Amino acid sequence: RSLKQLGWSLPWCPQAHHFSLFLFQSRLPAIKVKYLFLAWLGIFVGSWAIYMHYSSYSELCRGHVCQMIICDHYRRGIISGSSCQDLCEEGTLMLQHCLSSSPTHQVYSGVWKGKEVIIKCRIEEALRGDGGPDSAPRRQLALFDKPSRGTSMDEFREMLLSFLRSCLGEQPSLGSLVARIIALADVNQDGKVSLAEAKSVWALLQVNEFLLLVSLHEKEHTAKLLGFCGDLYVTERVSHGSLYRLELPGYLRPLVPSAVHAQLNQWLAPAWPRRARITIGLLEFVEEIFHGSYGSFFLCDSSPRHIGYNGKYDCKMADLESVATEMAVRGYLKGRRCEHNSDCTYGRDCTATCDKLVKQCNGDVVQPNLAK
Repeated sequence: RSLKQLGWSLPWCPQAHHFSLFLFQSRLPAIKVKYLFLAWLGIFVGSWAIYMHYSSYSELCRGHVCQMIICDHYRRGIISGSSCQDLCEEGTLMLQHCLSSSPTHQVYSGVWKGKEVIIKCRIEEALRGDGGPDSAPRRQLALFDKPSRGTSMDEFREMLLSFLRSCLGEQPSLGSLVARIIALADVNQDGKVSLAEAKSVWALLQVNEFLLLVSLHEKEHTAKLLGFCGDLYVTERVSHGSLYRLELPGYLRPLVPSAVHAQLNQWLAPAWPRRARITIGLLEFVEEIFHGSYGSFFLCDSSPRHIGYNGKYDCKMADLESVATEMAVRGYLKGRRCEHNSDCTYGRDCTATCDKLVKQCNGDVVQPNLAK
C-alpha cells in the first residue's frame, strides 16, 4: 500500500534535491566525453573511408586516359572501329562508373545509345615512362604496329590463321573463325579491310578476353560483343556480375567481419529453384567450352566474381578473364621448373602435378572444368 493511502506524507527535502542534482551534474562531463569520443571516432572512420575511396579511385580508374589515347589515334587515322564515332565525336558512348581492379585494365559500366554496356580498355604502355601529358599516345602506338602498310589481304588472312593456330591449336574450323574476324574488322562493310581496321582488330586479338569473345560468340552463356574502337571494346552488361555475392569496396572489407559478410550473402541469394537454374546454365557452359568448335578451354579461376546471371536467372559469364585456351595452359606449364605441385598453377586453380625427379611440371591439368 502507498504511503498516501496510509495517511502519511513526506516532507519536501531541499538537501535530497540538491544531492540528486549534484549527482547528475557530476556525470554530465563523462557523458559529454563519451559522446564526443564516439563522434570523433565516426568522423575519423568516415574520413578514412572517403580518403581510401578517392585514392584507390584515382589510382585504378583512368578511363579519361584510355579515351584520350583511343580518340587521338582515331582522329589521326591510325585505328578504326564500329564504336569510334560514337565515343569520340557524337558522345553517345559514355563511360560512367569505374569497375576496374587494375590500373592497366580499365573496366567501366556505361551507356551506348541508351543501352547499358560494359566498356573495357588496356592502357599498360601508357602508364610507363616519364608520364608526360603527350607521351602516353606515343607509347601506345606500339600496340598498333601490325600489320604494316602494304600488307595484302591474303597476307593478313595468313597472319590471322597463324596467330589462331598458336592460340587455339590446329583446329579444322579455324578458316571460318578467320572469316568472322575479317567481317568484324570490316566496319563500313565495303568488302575491304583498311589498314586502320586491320590494326585495330589485330591489337584486340592480343587481348585474351576479346579472343575468347570471338571464339565463343555462339555460346548463349557469354556476354555479346557489341562494338570496338582500337583496342577498346564494348560488351553487353550482365545484370548480376557476381554469383550470390555482395561486392564490398576494398577499403571496407577489413571493417566487415567475414561471418557478417557470409550471412548477408546468404540473405541476398536468389531462391533455391533460381540458383538451380543458374547452376544448370553453368554446367551447359562447361560442356560447351570442353572440346568445342575451336578447341578446349579451361576455367582457371572459378571464383563467384567471374560468374553472373541475367534478369531471367540464366547463367552469364561476367567476364572471360578466368577462361584460358588449352594451348595457353599447356604452353605455360611445359618445361616449367617446380619444387611442389603449387608451382605448377596457371591462373588461380588450373594446377598440374610436379615431376619431382626432373623438377618440371607435367602438362595435364589435374582438375578439369567439371570438377570445379
